[in-house]
Amino acid sequence: MSVTGVHPDQLNVPMGPLTACHWGIYEATGEGSGLALQAFSRDPSPSPIGLSMLDAARGPLRVRRPAIRRSWLQARRGDLPQAARQQRGQEPFVEVEWAEALDLVAGELTRVRSQHGNAAIFGGSYGWSSAGRFHHAQSQVHRFLNSIGGYVRHADTYSLGAARVLMPHIVAPMEELFTQHTSWRVMARHTQLFVSFGGVPAKNAQVSSGGATEHAVPSGLRRMAAAGTRFVNISPVRDDIDTGGEVEWIAIRPGTDTALLLAVAHTLLTEGLHAPAFLASHCVGFEQVASYLRGDTDGQPKTADWAAPIAGVPAARIAQLAREMAAARTMLNIAWSLQRAHHGEQPYWALITVAAMLGQIGLPGGGFGVGYGTTNMIGNDNAKFSGPTLPQGRNPVSAFIPVARITDMLEQPGAAFDYNGQRHTYPDIRLIYWVGGNPFHHHQDLNRLHAAWQSKPETVVVHEQYWTPTAKLADIVLPATTALEREDIGYATRERFMVAMKKLIEPVDEARDDYAIFSELAQRLGVQEAFTEGRDAQTWLRLLYEESRPRAAQAGVELPPFDTFWEQGLIDLVQPEAAVVMLDRFRANPQAHPLATPSGRIELFSERIASFGYDDCPGHACWLEPVEWLGSPKAQQYPLHLISDQPHTKLHSQLDHAAYSQANKIDCREPLTLSSADAQARGLKAGDVVRVFNSRGACLAGLRISDDLRPGVARLSTGAWFDPSSWLATGPGNVEKHGNPNTLTLDVGASRLSQGCIAQSCLVQVERCVDGAPSPEPYALPQLGSIP
Repeated sequence: MSVTGVHPDQLNVPMGPLTACHWGIYEATGEGSGLALQAFSRDPSPSPIGLSMLDAARGPLRVRRPAIRRSWLQARRGDLPQAARQQRGQEPFVEVEWAEALDLVAGELTRVRSQHGNAAIFGGSYGWSSAGRFHHAQSQVHRFLNSIGGYVRHADTYSLGAARVLMPHIVAPMEELFTQHTSWRVMARHTQLFVSFGGVPAKNAQVSSGGATEHAVPSGLRRMAAAGTRFVNISPVRDDIDTGGEVEWIAIRPGTDTALLLAVAHTLLTEGLHAPAFLASHCVGFEQVASYLRGDTDGQPKTADWAAPIAGVPAARIAQLAREMAAARTMLNIAWSLQRAHHGEQPYWALITVAAMLGQIGLPGGGFGVGYGTTNMIGNDNAKFSGPTLPQGRNPVSAFIPVARITDMLEQPGAAFDYNGQRHTYPDIRLIYWVGGNPFHHHQDLNRLHAAWQSKPETVVVHEQYWTPTAKLADIVLPATTALEREDIGYATRERFMVAMKKLIEPVDEARDDYAIFSELAQRLGVQEAFTEGRDAQTWLRLLYEESRPRAAQAGVELPPFDTFWEQGLIDLVQPEAAVVMLDRFRANPQAHPLATPSGRIELFSERIASFGYDDCPGHACWLEPVEWLGSPKAQQYPLHLISDQPHTKLHSQLDHAAYSQANKIDCREPLTLSSADAQARGLKAGDVVRVFNSRGACLAGLRISDDLRPGVARLSTGAWFDPSSWLATGPGNVEKHGNPNTLTLDVGASRLSQGCIAQSCLVQVERCVDGAPSPEPYALPQLGSIP
């Protein structure tokens, strides 16, 4: 079907200038001091988060001028023999002119490259930045570093470390599956039973990586419920799905979904409810899986009675659930949070195994989903094509790390690590260049990262809009613009609209675009032509858009010329008659449309993974006890399983300082939620300041009480800006004052296969803060001094 750009006049909705961010499209009203943002009128469920962008951009936390840490600057000017790295976060900054700052950065890059090589530069820059396709910070920094000879990169994401590595071995790459998910429209017509492991949290689906332009999850769930779909939510949290109707809640123990899924598979097998024909024609390895389910390999049949005490779910309900799945057109969904855990590959592999045994993969409304409710894109059926994309060039440096192994890299240069069947070596990093992200939000065991960050890198360069913890812990901070201060193109695959993002305000003080910063650095380093190709930002926007038009045409989408797009401001990519069914062509003819796995089929047993010889990730789905869960001995000392989920008031730590996020805090701290039984057992009441702790660290939070949480579980959402009691101390006794759960989480890999983060495998204890809680100061500006 052909899709053409629609002029705003044809939408019958008057619009002001538009901008876009992860949370959606926003319209500008008024001018000057009267400028304001309002929700996009075409969005049925707009996110309120982005409404705070304008006030934050004009607020007191902006980085306003280039700033250099004082002793680092003194050392480079020759006044000190070396900078005091341990003073990062505590020492004053000195504001300098742009020319001096750029000279210092260029000089430091030259020094490190000449003395240690490009493999001593880490340019991971992990994090969400602008939704715009050109001013995307990670793309900009990678293009720049590639132009000067390369850098050490990261692989995978904190969100999907385990699944991203596993899924290409057994089904398909995650990026490929994301755009193939059976659409909400198809599920409303065909799905009879929707079973989700980890809910379908609409709060997470407020975002897409290139901008959520029409929020579809709330209406998609409601249409399904209205059509008669029955929902089962298997989760420690009741309220992570809202259909507007009844949802059965099975309150599982965190980290035990694999055991429950294996018991479902055992019931399907022993009661003859599986689909042998599909397993034979579309899968490989079921014989090995069946042997494991029966207990032939380890002497333990994976029965419902076996799984019940592990998962905390009655055996009768587990067995009956298997029968209900087999009797209906069933969609199985799994949240990303389940693979952010020790052995996080296993629940995903087990879910694929059960879906294959049901034999409904590729049928309308049946099969599996790997993230309904995780981002807005999943389940959309709008036009799919590769939109405007800034080329990053080629990275000549082969060294890399799995993204969640940054502390290991800093602590252990030269040490070996396993990853996806190969053995690699951690590089020796001398310079960190970070643009668009906040590792002191994303990473686990922040006390460890803090210590390594203070001691190992010789120089840390950061581009930042606000004085975040990462900026405070840098040596050189260059002020960057927000999306409101520049022009760009907003586009994300399967989202409904492409947006001409207009500049709404002038750059604040001396802030510059990342592209402008890198262009000047490239000139100093003799690579300006390679980096800019002679183009300014507006010329790049035009080029990237025009290059995307032929790709769109191949998908049946007729994009107008750039000038027309820029004038009208919006292109509607809706496909009213689309009917997306994941893996339908593979189901119809697996020979003509094979998967990209070694066998071309779904690999319930993977010979390739088995050949790696990893005892923490064998060749098929299996139950492996997590290092920390409520069934482990450590639960005697730390009897609460901590869930550190995505907040509903921000994306990760972005806009934590904005009004919408602030309104959710208790006594200026992030809220921790306990069940009424757990609060009563500890003599706690709502509003108390509590100390959350384990052997790795402690943080302070404000207490909420809710029986939408399984007893034995604590919930502390991520995103509170890291606020240690001391920027100089780095041990577990350094209490974090603001409620950042990653002071508590465990920093080891999910397995030797993926090395993914395991934030959801975490045990804690909670008690009232009785010694007088220190005031949180996450938004305190650093001291801006001068050189004596």
